[in-house]
Amino acid sequence: MSQSEYDDRIELSAGSDWHSRPLTDIYAELETSEEGLAAAQARERLERYGPNKVEAEAGTSLLRILVEQYSSALIWVLIVAAIVMAGVGHTIDAAVITGIVIFITLFGFVQDYRAEQSVQALKEMSTTYAIVRRDGEKRELDATKLVPGDVIFVESGDIVPADARLLEESNLRVDEAALTGESVGVSKETNQVDEGTSLAERKNTIYKDTVVERGSGTAVVVETGPESEIGQIATALEEAEDRETPFQTEMDRLGKIIAGVVVGAVAIIAVAELIVGETEPLQVFLTAVGIAVSAVPEGLPAVVTLSLALGARRMAEQNALVRRLPIVEALGSVDVICTDKTGTLTEEEMTVQRIAANREVYEVTGSGYDTEGEFLQDGEATGEAQVAEILRCGMLCNNVDRGTRERDTDGDETGVADTEQEERTYLGDPTEIALFVAAQKAGFDHEELFEAYPRLGEIEFTSARKRMTTVHETPDGDPVAYMKGAPETVLKRCDRELIDGSFVELTDERREAIEAQNEDFAEDALRVMGFAYRPDVPTEQATRPDETVEHDMVFLGLQGMLDPPRPEVTNALSGCLNAGINIVMITGDNAVTARSVGDEIGLRSVTVISGLELEEMSDDRLAEVVEDVDIFARTSPDHKTRILQTLQAEGHTVAMTGDGVNDAPAVKNADVGVSMGIRGTDVTEQASDIVLLDDNFATIRDAVKGGRRIFDNVRKFVNYLLSGNGGEVTMIFTGSMLGFGLVITPIQILFINIVTDGIPALSMGVDPPAKDIMDRDPRPPDEGVITDRIVTSIVGIAVFMTICLLPLFTLNFYGELVPGYDVLEAVAGWNPGYEPSRELAQTVVFTGFVVFEIVRIQAIRYRYGLGLFTNRWLVIAVAVAVTLQLLVLYTSTGQLLFDVEPLALVHWLQIGVAAVVFALLMSLFVKVQDQYFERY
Repeated sequence: MSQSEYDDRIELSAGSDWHSRPLTDIYAELETSEEGLAAAQARERLERYGPNKVEAEAGTSLLRILVEQYSSALIWVLIVAAIVMAGVGHTIDAAVITGIVIFITLFGFVQDYRAEQSVQALKEMSTTYAIVRRDGEKRELDATKLVPGDVIFVESGDIVPADARLLEESNLRVDEAALTGESVGVSKETNQVDEGTSLAERKNTIYKDTVVERGSGTAVVVETGPESEIGQIATALEEAEDRETPFQTEMDRLGKIIAGVVVGAVAIIAVAELIVGETEPLQVFLTAVGIAVSAVPEGLPAVVTLSLALGARRMAEQNALVRRLPIVEALGSVDVICTDKTGTLTEEEMTVQRIAANREVYEVTGSGYDTEGEFLQDGEATGEAQVAEILRCGMLCNNVDRGTRERDTDGDETGVADTEQEERTYLGDPTEIALFVAAQKAGFDHEELFEAYPRLGEIEFTSARKRMTTVHETPDGDPVAYMKGAPETVLKRCDRELIDGSFVELTDERREAIEAQNEDFAEDALRVMGFAYRPDVPTEQATRPDETVEHDMVFLGLQGMLDPPRPEVTNALSGCLNAGINIVMITGDNAVTARSVGDEIGLRSVTVISGLELEEMSDDRLAEVVEDVDIFARTSPDHKTRILQTLQAEGHTVAMTGDGVNDAPAVKNADVGVSMGIRGTDVTEQASDIVLLDDNFATIRDAVKGGRRIFDNVRKFVNYLLSGNGGEVTMIFTGSMLGFGLVITPIQILFINIVTDGIPALSMGVDPPAKDIMDRDPRPPDEGVITDRIVTSIVGIAVFMTICLLPLFTLNFYGELVPGYDVLEAVAGWNPGYEPSRELAQTVVFTGFVVFEIVRIQAIRYRYGLGLFTNRWLVIAVAVAVTLQLLVLYTSTGQLLFDVEPLALVHWLQIGVAAVVFALLMSLFVKVQDQYFERY
């Protein structure tokens, strides 16, 4: 999505002011009334506005996805190499290269096809039926036929069918987590709200595809289909650009460079040999084939793919499921992580942390739904009796129940439990669950308590009343009422308070003290509730209580609760900051709560910007301040995408976490999109690159570490493979220019590139991480796999290999120049019996390349602080490569297939001396490199 389109989207969203307008204006604009539309009007509007569903344009065709897999220059270099090999009769080699091409393209095809399914998931998120008033009568119809102006009815358990302004409500509360990201349900009301009110606080409006938790309501439809909030998110998701990772860009650039090298080298040799050297065209052709095959790193795509796959597998074992392999590498360059608060940084389990009762304040230990905990006063444990009455009230005036939940235990993406496992859990409002668990910490048992205090009646909580009251029968047979609610509401209905088991008059001074205590709790970002009871409820009101029961109450105290930070988050966040990664919290919660959580986990929290402030801020101003802001509160879906794009425009590589449908566009537009596997929606998971199976921020930190490790390993084996290819090109080019012809054959080069180099390169993919891997700053976004240091390394290694191996070719091609033969014959009287020949010289060079790989490996791994034996798979790989080379040299099949001669001791001595010289040159070269790049 372009910036101008994004700006238009913001302007459109800002203009959706249905929540702030009087109902009379809404009726007038929509040409409707509380009686709804006539059927004829509805039909006309359905033609005008279209069906009430999220329409997705036709996705990319399967053919186009497949064709796009062949857009990489490196793929075409491999295809040309395969054609060339087939043209010169090496059909087996051509088949191997063709197999590699097919594997790479099919893998990419599968990944891209799966990514296209995200919009389809949104399209399927629509209700089937809705209750609507047409022609003055209620009727049930297909929800896709709703139009603006329709009057709809919703009740507990319904999925809201369209965006609508409330006309009436009764105890209506809606779960808007899929839209706003906040898990606590929103109590709705019909009052008009200010125009600048954020989406999460528009209590007079209900939104398509949110869920009614309880109560009922009547509303007039204001937006349907693509114009609904969920529809606009779907459109943004559809328009989100599929961003290439830096690694994909680098591989494409590398392929073009290699193609250019091949064409340039072949052209120079062709001109030199045909015009200057008067070489036969056939020989020129064979030399060109040698250059082409030596320049193309045939094993690189397979090694890269398998290395990324192995890295992805390791990350999956750490609860990070990778959906797109190239993104594994991109994690290593992330320098900003935009994260949700609820469930990612916090437990998503409200916990009572403080209780004010008996004119004292008590700390409550324990976290989440764990019933183990203590009650502390001034750091010392105190008896539960001090808080027993307020906790009993919290459990009795409560609608939480215990139930079971199925979990997906196989860890795949399906969400279907291949191995069914049920766990006991709490069913109900998160706030009530917190009160329920706090009472259990004091030893209260739900079933026993309700058996001793059976419920006789209830006065429901509503957004207007801001309180709930239940009436119970005590063990003595007397009715008693328990109340919980907003502290100021509860306090207003009390005339006494309970102090050490006695009733004490509630004076104005005490009311002020309690209000001050409530403010202290709120300043610490606690969600505070007040509690009271009435022990003398009239018997006639016990079973059919009304609001007259809610008077002459006895104040019990306050309970302050908070969704606590995950215990491992602080260390994980500290690790990210040490690694140069900035953390930005983007939450739908209020600024006070967000700041409190940020302070506790270690965010700077110097500046907090609200969604309203963000809407009033220009793009230029946001770009100025975004670097210094680490908390954005009360945000909407558009805000998240705007923050993301501003950070990207400032040159940052951004990872964005999300779980609800509202997060999908930002997640898809991010450099690395991260979704939540437990509470995340299918839409967001399919739009993401990585799914956190445990919804834990610490897993993101581990994934970044894994991404950096993989990038280091990719850089190592790219250096290793390309330096080998560089040595081959340099050898062939130099030999050709000196008139030696081919110093090594294409089949031998192919064997080196795919087998004896490819196997050790693959084992580098599991190299352990460097000790300082999380102490470095993220690499700059424009720094690819191949840096100036890598280029000098490739060139240096190629030159030194040529310097050390080309003399071996001349020594064994021209017999009289081979001193080893004469010395052995003179001293030991032993004649090895080898006649100098091109085939022998090529065999020595061929074997020399294989031996030199051991030196090259350590020269490349040295700067990462890794010794040869730090990776046992690498040791095995080198042993396998050497063994295969011996089989080629000393078996009749190998000799026939690769045109080699068996080497004698003298040849091995020559190769050994050359390897020692090569090692010395490389050691000196690495030291010079270190000094140069440290200085510059």
